[in-house]
Amino acid sequence: MWLSIPKDSDFSIFNLPFGIFKPNESASPRAGIAIGDHIVDLVAAAEAGLFGKRRFFKKIFEQGTLNDFIALGKPVTNRIRRKVRAWLEMDQKPENAVSLLCDRKKAIMLMPIRVPNYTDFYSSIEHATNVGKMFRPDNPLMPNWRWLPVGYHGRASSVVVSGTDIKRPSGQILPPGGNPNEPVFSPSRQMDFELEMAFVIGKENPLGTPIPVDKADEYIFGLVLFNDWSARDIQRWEYVPLGPFLGKNFGSSVSPWIVPLEALKPFKVKGPKQKPAPLEYLKGRGAQNYEIALEVSIDTGKGSENLISRSNTKYLYWSMAQQLAHHTVNGCNVQVGDLLASGTISGPTEDSLGSLLEISQGGKKPMKMNDGTTRTFLENGDKVILRGWAENGSERVGFGEVSGKLIE
Repeated sequence: MWLSIPKDSDFSIFNLPFGIFKPNESASPRAGIAIGDHIVDLVAAAEAGLFGKRRFFKKIFEQGTLNDFIALGKPVTNRIRRKVRAWLEMDQKPENAVSLLCDRKKAIMLMPIRVPNYTDFYSSIEHATNVGKMFRPDNPLMPNWRWLPVGYHGRASSVVVSGTDIKRPSGQILPPGGNPNEPVFSPSRQMDFELEMAFVIGKENPLGTPIPVDKADEYIFGLVLFNDWSARDIQRWEYVPLGPFLGKNFGSSVSPWIVPLEALKPFKVKGPKQKPAPLEYLKGRGAQNYEIALEVSIDTGKGSENLISRSNTKYLYWSMAQQLAHHTVNGCNVQVGDLLASGTISGPTEDSLGSLLEISQGGKKPMKMNDGTTRTFLENGDKVILRGWAENGSERVGFGEVSGKLIE
């Protein structure tokens, strides 16, 4: 391989994720593949004839999102990755290397997809139990939780790319000890992050046609890191009986690089034992989870980053395949670019919790920062950074990061 790639790079030759970027401020958006500290400009690669059908692929890769490309199907998208990999693995540096590569660290990353619909699940049993204990100490899980992947339909229009500031939302809240007949209108006082993974739909199903659990991989294009920002006090007052609304729909952040499902095959693992056994339409064969290490840090802007959590997607009780099968079992049709998020991914230990709601025990347990301040929930100016990667000794496949700063 003629291109030097740092050993600890998320974007190894085994990864080759897709994204939308601009090489500089004045350039037009285009599709690219991340490799090490570089981006393969797919518009330039198409013009160079790397994929054949120059005009067709050039037009596809000049789009402002990846939707049209993803919709071509996995035979095409996988072939593009193979062609790029073969070009990168040439024995000698090709003559067109300079014209096809861009500096990843100088590039401006954009939303990789247009999101028609967004669904958020609640698939971590550790998270659901931790939160449930705050309200129902003796019976934290609702009766339906072990029978189906609980979810709700979120707001697609407020899904934003990593690096976008998040404005602190306002709404109705009930202050601690307040009279339920006297809510107040206020900026949220309990802003939180949620450590999640989301998958991108790459193939549509006809309305009225469920997607079987063992066919789910055909419909999932790839994965992104996901931060579902949450205003806990707004959410607490509004969520009964219909669930999240204003406490969730003001912003959700995604990482700019979509890691194809094919790159994650070496990291498939079995999920937790499900008791009781799920109904037939949710029974899948073989390993359905992925072992992807996750980290959360908070940067207060006054010191170094504060690493506050380490978790892993292997803890998810309900797999992505089960989430998609349940989502469509009633005949719901999914569209290319739809985002389906896992819900907060917490692990079994105190250092693997995926939200401040859990870490601070609902605001009762302050957490010390490197700058000497403490946090129970986020303060204005705090930057939340989520990172994720999978590795097995010989291969490393990472997601980069998704970050966002909370502003007033």
